[in-house]
Amino acid sequence: MTITFLGTGTSQGVPVIACNCEVCLSTDKHDKRLRSSILIEAEDKVIAIDSGPDFRYQMLRANVQHLDAIVFTHEHKDHVAGMDDIRAFNYKQNVPMDIYADERVQKALAREFPYIFDGTGYPGVPQVNMHTIADDPFMIGNVKLIPIEVFHYRLPIKGFRVKDFTYITDAKTIPDAEKEKIKGSKTLVINALQKETHISHFTLAEAIAFANDIGAETTYFTHISHRLGKHADVSKELPAGIELAYDGLKLTF
Repeated sequence: MTITFLGTGTSQGVPVIACNCEVCLSTDKHDKRLRSSILIEAEDKVIAIDSGPDFRYQMLRANVQHLDAIVFTHEHKDHVAGMDDIRAFNYKQNVPMDIYADERVQKALAREFPYIFDGTGYPGVPQVNMHTIADDPFMIGNVKLIPIEVFHYRLPIKGFRVKDFTYITDAKTIPDAEKEKIKGSKTLVINALQKETHISHFTLAEAIAFANDIGAETTYFTHISHRLGKHADVSKELPAGIELAYDGLKLTF
């Protein structure tokens, strides 16, 4: 199994438009962050988690030649806005794209992209096969995904565990029962927005505490804001076994 970090930034990305802070002006490639998304290549499938506004460029940058499915964590714009660009895969693969989302996210997608779901069959619109997910594990080909419900302030969203790898973004609180689904993971990805308190995201300290509680062999932080600090500086502050993810990072299991 291979995991590629397509994007590791927060909703505005890094650099932020019109910002002249030291992070946004950094020339370090690790400080250039597109909106958060990963690509999972496992068994016989290639799966994207979320398709934010940078989806087209992420697919080009990672040279993704085939995509079987997109699984959505939640409906916020930085996680769904690029779904229209699945058209390229429709054309090349000559099949609809399999989309996995819960009922609330499906309704949001229908509002965001009404021309996909209005049944008119307008030529050239994205073609999708919608699959409803809930709390139960589900299969994409031979790949088993275990949903993990976390809370982004009051909004329930989904993280996912695949084998010994767990991916969670936009979390602020995680119920104990959901933590049990995560424990035993060898690799954990969790959001760490900034150092200051935030209403809907883990801070750096909260993310470190959560990582220590789970006890994965390696934890990577994602969904990172320019307010967290420069990649090189923050990396020096992290405990052993915890790292900042960055765009283009590949993990192979």
